[in-house]
Amino acid sequence: MKRMLWIALLVFTLSTLALAGSSVDFTNDGGTLNGSSSGLSLSGSELIAANGFGGKGLITGDLGSVTFSTGSLSSGNLQTGGVFNGGGSFVITGNGTNGIPNEVLFNGTFSGPVTWTVVTLADGTLNYTLTGPISGTWFNGAKAVGATVQLTINTGTTPFNGSTMLSSGDINCKTVVPEPGTLGLLGTGLVGLAGALRLKAKP
Repeated sequence: MKRMLWIALLVFTLSTLALAGSSVDFTNDGGTLNGSSSGLSLSGSELIAANGFGGKGLITGDLGSVTFSTGSLSSGNLQTGGVFNGGGSFVITGNGTNGIPNEVLFNGTFSGPVTWTVVTLADGTLNYTLTGPISGTWFNGAKAVGATVQLTINTGTTPFNGSTMLSSGDINCKTVVPEPGTLGLLGTGLVGLAGALRLKAKP
C-alpha cells in the first residue's frame, strides 16, 4: 500500500511538471485604431519588443506586427468609455528579425469583454485604455493562458472620434507547454504504476 502511494505521488508530480509554463511580454507601437459601434480594430502597429519569447530575455527592434478586432459595443460609447464584446481576432506576426520567427506567432481572439476607459490627464489631454483577455495558439501549437492586452491611446484634447494613432501597447501571455523530457518521465511513471497494479492483481 505504501509503495502504491509513492508511485501515485510520483505520477502526480510528473504530470504537474509536464505543464511547465513561461510568461512572454510583447510591446507594440503605432498603428491606426478605428472604432464604431461594431467594434474596435487595430492595423499597422509595429511589434517593437519581446521579453521571454523562446526563453530569451528582452529582444528589441522592428520584430513584426500586431493586429486585432473586437466584438461589437455592448455598453457605453466611444467618447466616454464602454465595454466591447469578446470575439474578433488577435494576431501577432513575426518578421524573422533577431531570432523571432518569420510567421504568425500568435493567433487568437478576445476571450471576454474588452473594456474601453478614458482618463483626463493633468495637461488636459485624454488617455484611452483598452484592456481585455485573449486566448489562442502559438506558432508551435502551445496554448496561451491568462493572456491580457493593454493598449494606450492619447487623443490630445479631442475625444476619440472613430480613428486615431496608437500610443503604445502591452501584451502579456502565459503559455502552458508540455516539455518532452518531463513527458518521458511521466510515461515511465505510468508504466511503473501499471506494473505495480498488475503484480498486485495476481493471485
